[in-house]
Amino acid sequence: MPYAIQIRLTGGPEVLNWTPIKVGEPGSGQVRLRQAAAGVNYMDLYHRTGSYSEPLPFIPGVEGAGIVEAIGQAVRGLKVGDRVAYAGPAGGYSEVRLIEADRLVRLPDAISFDQAAAMMLQGMTAQVLIRQVYPVKAGDLILVHAAAGGTGLILCQWAAALGATVIGTVSTEAKAELAHAHGCKHSILYSKQDFVAEVSRISGGEKLPVVFDSVGKDTFLRSLDCLRSRGLMVTFGQSSGPIDPIVPVLLREKGSLFLTRPLLFHYIARREELESSANELFDVVASGKVRIKINQRFALKDAADAHKALEARATSGSTVLTI
Repeated sequence: MPYAIQIRLTGGPEVLNWTPIKVGEPGSGQVRLRQAAAGVNYMDLYHRTGSYSEPLPFIPGVEGAGIVEAIGQAVRGLKVGDRVAYAGPAGGYSEVRLIEADRLVRLPDAISFDQAAAMMLQGMTAQVLIRQVYPVKAGDLILVHAAAGGTGLILCQWAAALGATVIGTVSTEAKAELAHAHGCKHSILYSKQDFVAEVSRISGGEKLPVVFDSVGKDTFLRSLDCLRSRGLMVTFGQSSGPIDPIVPVLLREKGSLFLTRPLLFHYIARREELESSANELFDVVASGKVRIKINQRFALKDAADAHKALEARATSGSTVLTI
């Protein structure tokens, strides 16, 4: 019988229960997937704590990779033995799972299971942010918060490959070195430096056209002061906590700013959108322009330890659960 991490009550890492599960035959439009690896993301923490609600009980984990084990009726384009990956829906912290076939994409031979599990959510998020939400172009000067995190490292590399100059915030000298090695031109240690003042200095007082912020509460308001008139604030995470409510007039007072809170799943809802985003990600990784940095690996049964490390901000790059 396969095992999975199941959550019966929301709370701390202790609610992640290692338990046997029953996985039946795939229904119409579904496949049964034998997983090889699953990614660990802040979204998993939000699901675990109840910040983002899921019906209880549930299996967390929104990205993974593995081999198709069985196919239900009405499935087209996939066969038993295919190597595949996905970003969403939840259910990834499991040895075996059922998933809708139209949420899976085939993995190129050049992409390993661990790479795929580490990059599907974060990498397609990066694709959406810098190719759709704000199409980054050569000559842009941009700010990426948490530049040494999983999404941050992909964002920095991809933006640099597009010809942008990246400013990144990090918490330690070691993370600054990591970010610099992955496309971040200017690193700001937010624990020691005023990132608003540093952005002003680096930009020569011009400020920036866009800020990408996955930190949330601790950085949001001051990030607005990094933007030039009619700049775009992109908030896509809340690792430090949810952002306090603001009144819209604040955006006017800060320079007629634009504000967006994109969610990946709204951008890959249609099959053609999913394939386009995933294929562009696979291409940029296969080309070597973006390297997927997996700095933490845990066994699936030790998912609680992975969550503790992520919450303590003791991680850099991507974290995967091996199965």
